[in-house]
Amino acid sequence: MSPATRNPNALPVYIQIAELLIRDIAAGRLIDGERLPPEREMAAELQVSVGTLRKSLAELEKKGMLQRVQGSGNYIRETGTQNSVYAMFRLELPEGGGLPRADILSVDQLDKPADLPQFGASDRGSRVRRMRYLNDTIIAVEEIWLDESAGWIDQAQLSDSLYRFYQHQLGFWITRAEDRVTVRPLPEWTPPDFNKPVGQMAGYIERFSWSDRPEPVEFSKTWFDPDRATYVQRLK
Repeated sequence: MSPATRNPNALPVYIQIAELLIRDIAAGRLIDGERLPPEREMAAELQVSVGTLRKSLAELEKKGMLQRVQGSGNYIRETGTQNSVYAMFRLELPEGGGLPRADILSVDQLDKPADLPQFGASDRGSRVRRMRYLNDTIIAVEEIWLDESAGWIDQAQLSDSLYRFYQHQLGFWITRAEDRVTVRPLPEWTPPDFNKPVGQMAGYIERFSWSDRPEPVEFSKTWFDPDRATYVQRLK
């Protein structure tokens, strides 16, 4: 799997690779004490330069998740905590892990429709619709609403991680989230490229997200293909 490069605001490639490795560690695909393949071999598999890979490994080392032993190699250190851009992204490939990315379908500033649950302090918000991938596999469609009081979402500045956008562009952090997982039919705006047709039942996640305010600032709806992705919540 080569990191995605289509989005001009995508995370730097070395961060994408670090995030991929962090998610593999969380999923148990890379275990504590495991020796990684030689750097040139890893770089060739990931289709990046050795220099880029070394920057990725340095990120893991800073997080305490990698030990570099001179003359021996690079070893995974499972710390029980993953300081990850995608720490709150709960969908994984059936075998575990997978690097999240997204195709933006639309970004609009709208009045909140009557069927949205109550959240935030405003009657308006930014609505983002996206199609989600893990590596190169389409796994979900999602609709995210950010309350107007938290700021407007500018499509030209969006990266694959909305939470990173909130931090760097709007100046706030998502500190906690509450998920409700059920099943629902796919929405009428589901793209033709998705694996299942409009109206077919799919896994469904409703999420309320909070910053430092008492009320949620974000509400999202995610429809995912259970044949291609699994919802995973780990307790440590």
